[in-house]
Amino acid sequence: MYLIAICAVGLIVLIFGIVRIVQLRNRRELEKYSIDVDELHALLESKKDIVVLDVRQPLDLLAHSEIIPGAVRVPPKEVMEQAELIPKDKDSVVYCTCVSEKTSRMVLKSALHLKFSRIRFLKGGLAAWKEKGYPVEVYDKPFHLDTAPSHS
Repeated sequence: MYLIAICAVGLIVLIFGIVRIVQLRNRRELEKYSIDVDELHALLESKKDIVVLDVRQPLDLLAHSEIIPGAVRVPPKEVMEQAELIPKDKDSVVYCTCVSEKTSRMVLKSALHLKFSRIRFLKGGLAAWKEKGYPVEVYDKPFHLDTAPSHS
């Protein structure tokens, strides 16, 4: 009886370990598609033709109604449903406010799956941008608080 319990616990730990290893490997794989705030700031200052997309969830935007100057606000749900919102012929950077860049990484992963190659995510998101003292502007355009997940 104890042997069965020990085996069951061991199996659960093994499965958890494998899942965690896969998650970490996937996360590291996406790291090569990251850009830090200093690099993005330098690109924007040099007037490089780059598209910056704010892909924050609506409630995050409501909590922090500011945006990187020149960024285009695109709800993550719309990006997931309409890939053409991300230009294929220009460099693009997506950012959010999630601590783990969850939304940015989700959008990036979908874009990479659709063969977009000129897209990166902003490491640290809007918080890292603001922490460096880089400018933000008030976002005062109307938006919907639709937080329903996409049916893709």
